[in-house]
Amino acid sequence: MRPDSRFPSIDGLLAFEASARLGGFEPAAAALNISASAVGKRINALEDLLGVSLLIRGGNKPFALSAAGKEYLGQVSEALALLAAMPLHSRSAQRRRRLSITAPPTFARQILVPALPAFTQAQPQLELELLLSTPFLDEFTPPADVEIRMGADADAQILMRDRITPMAAPSLLFGLPTPPLRPADLAGLALLRSPLEPWQPWFQAAGLDWPEPEQGTRYVDLGLTLAAAACGQGVVLGRLSLAAPLLASGSLQRMFELSVPATRNYGLLCHTESDAAQAFCAWLKGYCEGLGEHLV
Repeated sequence: MRPDSRFPSIDGLLAFEASARLGGFEPAAAALNISASAVGKRINALEDLLGVSLLIRGGNKPFALSAAGKEYLGQVSEALALLAAMPLHSRSAQRRRRLSITAPPTFARQILVPALPAFTQAQPQLELELLLSTPFLDEFTPPADVEIRMGADADAQILMRDRITPMAAPSLLFGLPTPPLRPADLAGLALLRSPLEPWQPWFQAAGLDWPEPEQGTRYVDLGLTLAAAACGQGVVLGRLSLAAPLLASGSLQRMFELSVPATRNYGLLCHTESDAAQAFCAWLKGYCEGLGEHLV
């Protein structure tokens, strides 16, 4: 951008373009919903800024553009068309309400995204912006109207009380000399590990006096542990809610009936009192409550 640039007002450009396209001040005034004198004043101001006459004036001559006006009209029409093509400049977009949401990656991918069509169909005038957060790594969480976080604190509403249990890919289990029938049969198998989902609570419930696994890749994302297990890389201590699509498709299968409550649950924080935020939070709580009824 040149330092000596001087830009005319959009109102002036619109008045000039409409007058040239429609053939006069009166039809331009009707199109712009202003008076004909206002159209003339805006064009006069535009000419003063440019230092040229855009119109041929004098006597009773019909409305006509000067040579400079004809050249300028092509440039103005192209610029206005570019501005009009920008989505945020449309009135429908400006009337649309927007709601920003942050969520951990696996919750967003496995639970929220598949369910969103039901909400957007019920709220077509609402535009959602979904952002990912990774608070475990102390990364900056982008500000949002609604926040879903791993580990509900006193300020957050618990979305559902999840349960965890060992799962593995059928290909891994079928390749074993004997199928694991008891929790103790996990000995010798690769146990996928994540600081987000420690094995100790399940070990204790199963009567196993085992330490936390120390071998193998450490995944700081629950979705990655599920993906690794589905690839046959080991046994995952999976959340029934997050693993539901993989269990349904047969990519993973539960190894034992025993499941225990997750050490941390997903929490919901609504940072605004807007109707849009309240509607989304009510819908998400209801949806997660329905999921929770099947977590056994």
